[in-house]
Amino acid sequence: MSLNLKSEIENLESGEYECLTDLNIYDSPECTRLATQAQAGRHLWLTSNYQDVAVEVCLCEDDYPGWLSVADLVFLQTATVPYQAKSFSESEIKKLLPEVIAFTHKAMQQPNYYLWGGTVGPNYDCSGLMQAAFRSVGICLPRDAYQQEGFTQPIDLALLQPGDLVFFGSPQKATHVGLYLGDSFYIHSSGKDKGRNGIGIDILSEQGDEVSRSYYQQLRGAGRVVKSYEPQSHRGLKEKI
Repeated sequence: MSLNLKSEIENLESGEYECLTDLNIYDSPECTRLATQAQAGRHLWLTSNYQDVAVEVCLCEDDYPGWLSVADLVFLQTATVPYQAKSFSESEIKKLLPEVIAFTHKAMQQPNYYLWGGTVGPNYDCSGLMQAAFRSVGICLPRDAYQQEGFTQPIDLALLQPGDLVFFGSPQKATHVGLYLGDSFYIHSSGKDKGRNGIGIDILSEQGDEVSRSYYQQLRGAGRVVKSYEPQSHRGLKEKI
């Protein structure tokens, strides 16, 4: 680590900051593999843990941990107003679902590809697209597919309604998620190894094409978003790095 970078870190205090631009958050201090992204305006907590050229952070909106490159510290400013999650009733969320669905259709119309860790567009991973779509109307979801499955209200597949989430994976864990559109169709971002490379629409049926059938065989269940995620409090964690 250069003396300039070390000095830049040491002059920062741990605490809550606001992102001035879209930022990449990595899954290790090597900053080689994307974990998630922080859209401009999002708040994050800077911790006292830094290694080489990265600082450990936690996104306030969804409690998601990761590492921020020291080079990106210039794109943070101290948060003057602490992040405060907004509450939604189930009826309020239901009224907003058409806008959530519209967001995914609009995203699909833009040139895009599947990006592991992508949450800000135009390139998303599966849960990143769901998180971004709901966030577009102010509703917060946890970050990963298995977390979203645990957060939503489980529903019978026979009772699926547009705006519900459908989950895929193994019997042990959800590894993929899509947004139900109605008439057995759902929209999702899937990888090239699955036969797509980006946002597309598939059908929950054994009668679909090869990609649809492949996902259908991994169908775990469905969940309904009935509340907005409320993060844990990080207040009182300020300390000198």
